[in-house]
Amino acid sequence: RLKGFAVHYRLGDIRDRDAVKEIVRFFRPTIIFNCAALKHVTPNEMYPREAVNTNVIGTLNVVEAARENKVEKLVYISTDKAINSNSFMGVTKRLGELITRNNGYIAVRFGNVLGSRGSVVPIWQKQIDEGKPLTVTNPEMTRYFMTIEEACSLVIEAAEKGKPGEIWVMDMGRKIKILDLAKEIINKTGRDIPIEMI
Repeated sequence: RLKGFAVHYRLGDIRDRDAVKEIVRFFRPTIIFNCAALKHVTPNEMYPREAVNTNVIGTLNVVEAARENKVEKLVYISTDKAINSNSFMGVTKRLGELITRNNGYIAVRFGNVLGSRGSVVPIWQKQIDEGKPLTVTNPEMTRYFMTIEEACSLVIEAAEKGKPGEIWVMDMGRKIKILDLAKEIINKTGRDIPIEMI
């Protein structure tokens, strides 16, 4: 039980059309939050078929199951990398947006979520714990960041207020230089940790 609510789940793979249909038919949700994705750029470039199978076909499976079962709202979690993308991840997430929107559901697009799996902060924390230098790919690289709480709030607000076919985009503020973020994190530790450009 979670805060007085019984939580029921069914393990399945978004890429398995029959499993997705069975799950939606069984649970009869009024809202679906589609957070399933292969979200890291490099693995998507290395294994493009996997990216298509999860980010495109998997999304199509969820949307079709939602429509067949008259699900009121579906919120698809996208990325700022879907805009004018030249990466496989961005292109497949853009296709997921189109599938979602063209079927009368809502897409939510935002940037990097601090502290989420695969984000730079946990990677740096591991490097600090292991006594290694912090790695930065390029000294000029910039990113937009948001907290997990901000991301969740945006998704919930989109579910409450979103209209069919909309893309919700959070105002991400200003871009932050990754190198500056690394320096700030080092400063907070109070230790002399080197930065390695990779």
